[in-house]
Amino acid sequence: MITRRLSSSFSSLLKPRNLSISSQITRYRMASSQASAFGLKDPSLIKFQGLIDGKWVDANDGAKIVVKNPASNQELGTVPEMGLAETKNAIDAAAKAFPSWSATTAKERHDILMKMYGLMQQHHDDLGRLITLENGKTFAEGKGENTYSSSFIEWYAEEAVRTYGEQIPSAFKNVRNVVIKQPVGVVSVMTPWNFPSAMITRKLGAALAAGCTTVIKPPPETPFSALALAELASRAGVPDGVINVVTTEKNVSAVGKEMCESPIVKKVTFTGSTPVAKLLAGMAASTLKKVSLEAGGNAPFIIFDDANIDEAVAAAIVCKFRNSGQTCVCANRIYVHSAVYAEFASRLAEKVAAFKIGDGLDDTSTHGPLIHARATEKVTRHVEDAISKGAQILVGGKVVEDTNFFQPTVLSDVPADALVNDEETFGPVAALVKFDTEDEVIKLANATQVGLAGYFFSRDIGRAWRVAEKLEVGMVAVNTGMISQATIPFGGVKESGLGREGGPHGIDEYMNEKLIVFGGL
Repeated sequence: MITRRLSSSFSSLLKPRNLSISSQITRYRMASSQASAFGLKDPSLIKFQGLIDGKWVDANDGAKIVVKNPASNQELGTVPEMGLAETKNAIDAAAKAFPSWSATTAKERHDILMKMYGLMQQHHDDLGRLITLENGKTFAEGKGENTYSSSFIEWYAEEAVRTYGEQIPSAFKNVRNVVIKQPVGVVSVMTPWNFPSAMITRKLGAALAAGCTTVIKPPPETPFSALALAELASRAGVPDGVINVVTTEKNVSAVGKEMCESPIVKKVTFTGSTPVAKLLAGMAASTLKKVSLEAGGNAPFIIFDDANIDEAVAAAIVCKFRNSGQTCVCANRIYVHSAVYAEFASRLAEKVAAFKIGDGLDDTSTHGPLIHARATEKVTRHVEDAISKGAQILVGGKVVEDTNFFQPTVLSDVPADALVNDEETFGPVAALVKFDTEDEVIKLANATQVGLAGYFFSRDIGRAWRVAEKLEVGMVAVNTGMISQATIPFGGVKESGLGREGGPHGIDEYMNEKLIVFGGL
């Protein structure tokens, strides 16, 4: 009778282990108290366990990962430190669920995804707050990410019913060639912390719409958004085993290896650094899996002498400083024509000087912290290297002592050989480099092994076409600082990855084409 009176939102906490009634009640109260501390309107969105085959479970050995708020370094809560055994169980659960989920009609999958989209809209503030708490970005950005994140669920719901095949004319009489599309099977999903919700839905939406089942490994820094999405998917009607979530930190090598090498898994999708993408691609190659890899960027942002400077400054601020510079498509190298260099630099510095860093839940904060101390150390190293080679600090330039906050920074006179031009900074540093000719800046922009996004500003239509075609990147933005949308093919060239996510063909990455030849007609 006691357990029946416990909230259904936490009843799953009582299932995995044979606990006494008093232990169950204590555990429920602790979980309820922890969830309430997040300040969500619906605390049941907070899950402190992984999800395998529809059950919220702990690690087999009871190990935990401590998740901290990067703005305060205070503990938010814990999630399980899972390992190889739990990962295999999750893959098996996804395989078990695949036959029935793949047999659902496209319309059925559409309807479930649209319910999930509706739930994400209904819990908009809670999901945005959750992103802010574990990632650090401002509440406005957190809610913006939920809007972006949910757009992938909506987009792929609509794409589910448009996975058209085709008939191909035959060279032989009495033969018909038909091509159909079928889901690949179990998909391993591995995502980064900078967009803890959107990087999951960009992959999960496509996989579910195609009829695939999934095993998700969210980053240890930001697992709660992933778990909340899994909870909403369940509420929307996604069956047990279709979505499984394995949380890990110390065991990431073993977990990642299994998610790539298991013969049960038929597709690997990853967003993260280029070195890790290469490792995962090698592991996935052992069974010739399909892969989608969105790896590192080092985006050039070019301002030509005929640019609208006001528009270029506004776009640079959005592109460079969104999420405190922690985005894969943010401007990393800002090339400014010598004729407008001084004007652009002074206007940008003036705007950046007005920023206020602070807790993302503080309405007066314009920018939040970096994710952890390792991030601030990298940004510090880049700034110090540039200064040692002759760069000048116009604004900022320092870490706030004993915190994860780095002052929004503008550097002028950055030399071409500065580290910031060679590595992705992933922080709030605008490094300004002077150039004189179109050919010169294109050569500078392309002098990198990666090629995800590129930006430039010019009012010359001929130049717009020339530069857009010559930049060695997967995505080019002309006279705008924004690229990301659910409706466009997102991805890079060179060592920025393989495949495309979103857009009219993104779902094809999760499907196989099958030819059926009918003879004797």
